[in-house]
Amino acid sequence: MRRFEVVRAYRGKGIEIPQRKTAASAGYDLAAAEDVEVPPGGVALVPTGLKAYMPPGEFLALYIRSSLAVSRGLMLANGVAVIDADYADNPENEGHILIAVYNRTDRPVRIARGERVAQGIFHPYQVTDDDRPGGPRRGGFGSTGA
Repeated sequence: MRRFEVVRAYRGKGIEIPQRKTAASAGYDLAAAEDVEVPPGGVALVPTGLKAYMPPGEFLALYIRSSLAVSRGLMLANGVAVIDADYADNPENEGHILIAVYNRTDRPVRIARGERVAQGIFHPYQVTDDDRPGGPRRGGFGSTGA
């Protein structure tokens, strides 16, 4: 079953579980769990205080909210972030979703706690070749390789 939960470090700190805003919304808005300043031409990790669960054969993709891209000059550092179904609760990581944001402007950009930063959309996928995956995931952000 698809769902979001608050990670242990942010429980009791007012983190809201993302909801789709309308019946036809594809995405769930993910908000900053803390104030973050993104330096000019730099990257910052924005904690969400959340982890996500989804069935095997799905992933959660994160996309920058258009208001941040257009009016504030921010973009995701990796274009689209992919959260795999085995990211949460593996032996070395609770699954805290961090949003890597790149500031393409020449001035610092402040993201306030509670500000919606990205949209998360669950996507199904199907392996189409003679796939031989490695072992179970161990670790968190960037844990499947450098």
